[in-house]
Amino acid sequence: MSRRRSIPWIHRWSRPIIGAIATVGAVLTGYLTITKLTGGEVACTAGADAAETIASCNSVLNSPYATVFGLPLSLFGFLAYGAMTAFALVPLAVNRDTSKELRNKLEDWTWLFLLMGSTAMAVFSGYLMYVLATQLQVACAYCIGSAIFSLSLLLLTLFGREWVDVGQIVFTGVIVAMVTIVGTLAIYANVNGATTADGRTAIPTNFNATNIIDGKGWEITTTSGAAETALAEHLTEEGATMYGAYWCPHCHDQKLLFGKEAFKKVDYVECATPNSQAQNLQCTAAQIESYPTWEINGQLEKGAQPLEELAELSNYQGEKNFKHFIPGRE
Repeated sequence: MSRRRSIPWIHRWSRPIIGAIATVGAVLTGYLTITKLTGGEVACTAGADAAETIASCNSVLNSPYATVFGLPLSLFGFLAYGAMTAFALVPLAVNRDTSKELRNKLEDWTWLFLLMGSTAMAVFSGYLMYVLATQLQVACAYCIGSAIFSLSLLLLTLFGREWVDVGQIVFTGVIVAMVTIVGTLAIYANVNGATTADGRTAIPTNFNATNIIDGKGWEITTTSGAAETALAEHLTEEGATMYGAYWCPHCHDQKLLFGKEAFKKVDYVECATPNSQAQNLQCTAAQIESYPTWEINGQLEKGAQPLEELAELSNYQGEKNFKHFIPGRE
């Protein structure tokens, strides 16, 4: 009498575990997406220096690397995790009355999609970890957590079933990894130092929590042209005001668009108190909920605005050959 070969526990539980991890990843990226689209600040673990903690947490998520095709990167993460959840759990919900042949095909195809998806996510997360360490140089718990999730999904996919054709794994993995790398490099090719056809240059993104000046923010490293200076003077003449916080990366983006010389002419109100734990009374009275916020002609405009947009909102009619743009919003 032959004994039935026992199924390794990892093979029995791989799909539920993959589904659980992907669901947590979807919740995480969903939260980041909603926060990004509503102009809020993500929740951060409190540290000894509140301002540095806030800057470190949000500088990554508000950097040009966090925007793809004008949309939050976390939105694409949410879709990826959602797809992984479906690939992992749908076969478990198939009625047992379904033909064995159909169930086997669904099993094989979803495993193949899991392999492709987890490989792409792991490679892309690896690139983001490289950017985090070499370009942004700050710690981001959300990014690191997502990278761990992606790597876990890949390992569970590789070892969560008995693959009959190992060559298929290697071939599929290599092709997906190469496509992901090429696509990623193409997407982020214009993040730093890129120049558009009309000569505008992307604002720099190598600012982080370690080089923030307490109470003042980061140094404005861009220079102003005649157009930036004229727009700044016009905005002030029209009574326009920019409300911001020194630890806010989006506020720094706005300052970089103007340049060091022109921003001195902008009517700017610092909303952060010295310990960054509260908002000054002027900003509270103006009902400022996120940074930066512009008050132009009695209307509040949230977020860092391209200078072309500020010109239109304030009816500026002067020179408009501005020097810089925000990567992902050119």
